[in-house]
Amino acid sequence: MRTVRPLKTILCMIAVLLTMTISASAASSKKEYPGGKYYIWRYTLNDKQGSPYSLEHPGRWLSHKSIERRRRQGLQLDSTDLPVSHLYLKTIEKTANGFAHQDRKSSMEWTIIGTSRWQNTVLVRSNDTTLLQHLATLDFIKASRQVWVSPDSIDRGLPKVKVHDKWNPWDSIRGEHYGNGRDQIEMLNGHRLHNLGHKGWGMTIAVLDGGFQNCDQIPAILRANILGAEDFVYPKSPHFYRETDHGTKVLSAMAANEPQILVGTAPEARYWLLRCEDQQTEQPVEEDYWTMAAEFADSAGVDIISSSLGYNEYDHHLGDYRLRDLDGNTAVISRTASMLANKGIILINSAGNLGIGPWKKITFPADANDILTVGAVNYDRRVAPFCGVGPTQDGRVKPDVMALGSPTSLISGRGTMIRDMGTSFSTPVVAGLVACLWQALPDKTALEIINLLRQTSSQYQEPDNIYGYGIPNFWRAYMIGKAEVRGERYE
Repeated sequence: MRTVRPLKTILCMIAVLLTMTISASAASSKKEYPGGKYYIWRYTLNDKQGSPYSLEHPGRWLSHKSIERRRRQGLQLDSTDLPVSHLYLKTIEKTANGFAHQDRKSSMEWTIIGTSRWQNTVLVRSNDTTLLQHLATLDFIKASRQVWVSPDSIDRGLPKVKVHDKWNPWDSIRGEHYGNGRDQIEMLNGHRLHNLGHKGWGMTIAVLDGGFQNCDQIPAILRANILGAEDFVYPKSPHFYRETDHGTKVLSAMAANEPQILVGTAPEARYWLLRCEDQQTEQPVEEDYWTMAAEFADSAGVDIISSSLGYNEYDHHLGDYRLRDLDGNTAVISRTASMLANKGIILINSAGNLGIGPWKKITFPADANDILTVGAVNYDRRVAPFCGVGPTQDGRVKPDVMALGSPTSLISGRGTMIRDMGTSFSTPVVAGLVACLWQALPDKTALEIINLLRQTSSQYQEPDNIYGYGIPNFWRAYMIGKAEVRGERYE
């Protein structure tokens, strides 16, 4: 006699089989982390004694453009600008080598993978925690902590994504210069700056992100003014332009110049592509990578940083943050971000997309002082529900401003027109127009541009911690800025 199983039982069996198939597929796409277990520790140094550099000769480690940016804004170099002490680095190297020789640990490996002059820190990677603990006892080391541990497994490889070298017929909006980008630019009155010829010429923007997939192949991106690319994640990616396309999409919101398809907010600006987000893990060391990228941007003479990154929770809860840490000074990444305006750089950072989840608030470094934190709205100018909210722990209004991020028109890593949602994409819309505004008002300092945008946003008189100061009006900011230069008053 044939047994007929109840429908519920059959459906349960199908669900189990599907789960097993998906799990097996996921497992097959992973491989064991090469080389065994490794760790990265951050060491904070007491001072910069023994440095061969001096503030009297900054040209030895900073570009002329970086020095000139400070001079133009009346900013002085200080001890944070000096590179980490070469003497201390040599001592760490000598101590590590001596430790390995003394204990005959032939299998021990170690390397200094990076430093931060602003935070006065050193990152050391090793497979021996005894060595890392020993280095922490050196008398010039003020503090130490583990910021990364290798995962058990990582993705096997990055698939090669085919690039479309032609636009689809439906991507074009005939007769519309901005193409699909019209709404996101006109919402901020940025087109009026463009009409005056202010499209970012002479300004340099660094994009800090996790990957710039196919930026070396997409025709629209190749036509942008890319100065260079650097990778701060350790180890560096062997396939830099095959990582995530998140940064590609961010860049396109600013740099695209494809009439009737997509014109970005700063099509004439110059760009640095800086990878500092590790897609394989989520650990505190990424704050160090971000810091190193920001310092590189400074030394290269960048004017603006567009960062669509944010952190609050890490793998294995290694260094998770609490809401009370949102004060602009607790997280390493936020301390770095809070320094940028006083180095003459404007940071535009995403508010984060955790508005719906249990965290709900902005992420780090969106809590930093003296930056523009950007939230997202939809076409009706209503706040996107995923947008992280404020205030900061010390009561500052966050986000600062809002822009179209639900959705934003962008170019994907395949070279196709897409619409995607997130504060990640409202952020570069603002960043590009900040470049245009600063081009038009070159005598303004970073702090003056930041304050000017807050003051000319739609609800500056009654800011809140969901909408911030509102939607910025770049045309009004320009007119008020020009009036101030002439000593006049603009109503």
